[in-house]
Amino acid sequence: MPNPVDRRSVLLSAGTAGLLTTLPALAETGPASAEETAPAGFDPAPFARQSIKFAVIGLDHYHIMGMTAAVQRGGGKLSKFYATDPKQIADFKKQFGDIKLAKSEDEILSDKSIKLVCGAPIPDQRAPLGIRVMQAGKDYLSDKPAITTLEQLAEVRKTVAETGKIFAILYSERLEVKAAIQAGYLVEAGAIGKVIQTVNLAPHRIGNIDAGARPEWFWHKQRYGGILTDIGSHQIEQFLYYTKSTSARVVAAQTGNLAHQRFPEFEDFGDMIAAGNGGTGYIRVDWFTPDGLPTWGDGRLFLLGTEGTIELRKYIDVAGRPGGNHLFLADRKGVRHIDCNNVVLPFGHLFVRDILDRSHHAQDQQEALLAAELVLTAQKIATRPVIA
Repeated sequence: MPNPVDRRSVLLSAGTAGLLTTLPALAETGPASAEETAPAGFDPAPFARQSIKFAVIGLDHYHIMGMTAAVQRGGGKLSKFYATDPKQIADFKKQFGDIKLAKSEDEILSDKSIKLVCGAPIPDQRAPLGIRVMQAGKDYLSDKPAITTLEQLAEVRKTVAETGKIFAILYSERLEVKAAIQAGYLVEAGAIGKVIQTVNLAPHRIGNIDAGARPEWFWHKQRYGGILTDIGSHQIEQFLYYTKSTSARVVAAQTGNLAHQRFPEFEDFGDMIAAGNGGTGYIRVDWFTPDGLPTWGDGRLFLLGTEGTIELRKYIDVAGRPGGNHLFLADRKGVRHIDCNNVVLPFGHLFVRDILDRSHHAQDQQEALLAAELVLTAQKIATRPVIA
């Protein structure tokens, strides 16, 4: 793989065969097909022989299952893991086999054969873990939110500069959602012109509180960082990516606890507006997914372009189409629905290559940390909503 090279170019060139089957549809005259299926878009074959050894520390959020699987898809060989909760250990082994349970964190950090550590401990522990990992000479992949205070962010940036190691954050609502990957391809191909605004709605289901659906730390703001820091980190990263903003500021933000007063530190609603050098973004996050919806949340992303629009229904189409990964494209020729379930997820393959090549094709380091900075800033300045 050429090095250096723009990471967006890597995504496009790696999936050239698949993307080219999409491009003619954009150039045809006459009405577009109302129903389409997106091609794979990415060819993993060139990455088939790459390999690294990696380990896992911290299983407090089960996003770690998807993180581990993504690295394995890219050629990662899971060597060992460290956790202390018996149920978490049993669940992890059930999914990934009889992987060695390390006796301590230090057993992993001192193992020179391990090049990467993936971590999903309680959120306020993630940045300190990442700093220790980088200081031990390894790269780090964190669940979001990877950073819960601006002070942690400053230490992360300092350690990245000192060690030259990668502090990656798996913003899975873009990097591990096929419709979001396809939207990126279409934006790069000019399907809707220049993206000038993103609107992202991200409701989540809180589960049965009385049945212990959430751990104790979930209710304490110091542990999870606040709703914009936590959930909103996904959405602000998408704003940066699709508008191609390399700098941005928070225009306004608000957070509140509107229906869970028995947990006074909890926030169940938040929204924010951001302005970047590539466009603007509006984000709303909440814990109000109704029990009747057959998935954890109706995540929706709207991309406003100068020549068209894209809407993603990531997890469900309430109009009745089965499954998730629905993309709706409106342009000068018409409106079409694109089923994105055949799209190949590139993150794991590109991330393992980044570790081997010391590159940043899977995720731009500065963008990942800028996303964290924006939500931390929004959380800090957020006002309380006025509800009549």
